[in-house]
Amino acid sequence: MQIDPLPLPGLARLTPRRHGDARGWFAEVFRDDLFRAQVADVTFVQENRSLSAKAGTLRGLHFQTPPRAQGKLISCLAGSLWDVAVDLRRSSETYGQWYGEELSAENGRQLWIPAGFAHGFCTLKPDTVIGYKCTDTYAPDHDAGIAWDSAGIDWPDRADPDTLSGKDRAQPSLSELGEVFA
Repeated sequence: MQIDPLPLPGLARLTPRRHGDARGWFAEVFRDDLFRAQVADVTFVQENRSLSAKAGTLRGLHFQTPPRAQGKLISCLAGSLWDVAVDLRRSSETYGQWYGEELSAENGRQLWIPAGFAHGFCTLKPDTVIGYKCTDTYAPDHDAGIAWDSAGIDWPDRADPDTLSGKDRAQPSLSELGEVFA
């Protein structure tokens, strides 16, 4: 597995090596010892999946507040998406900056998003399925977010704001957020 640090401190891309033949391929997509040694010393306690039927579906930007903040390891199991993380750590030199890249079933890449970042995505193909390994369980009292269009993200042209949930439409802007993560 290739592990690459990304421009925002704490983010990492994991690219499993695929070993293939005429039958298809095999890939080791996660190893706890390598992840802890090269990315973050965390424990994953919950795994989620989401299906977005329509290309252009927007979800996010979501996070959980302390003390129930979550790190997430994102992978695309079917289809393709533009995955985005926004740094919400006030003490970070990259506060308010974002990073995005395409994750697809075809490229197999995964994105590690540590606690202190908001996460969102736009699907690029219909019937896109995303997997999330999380470092804490879902805690409704700590569920939070920022508006999808408040961090200057270069969303794909097909991003359709009409697909946002009511909850996502009501999120505050990044500038209205205040200090959540030191």
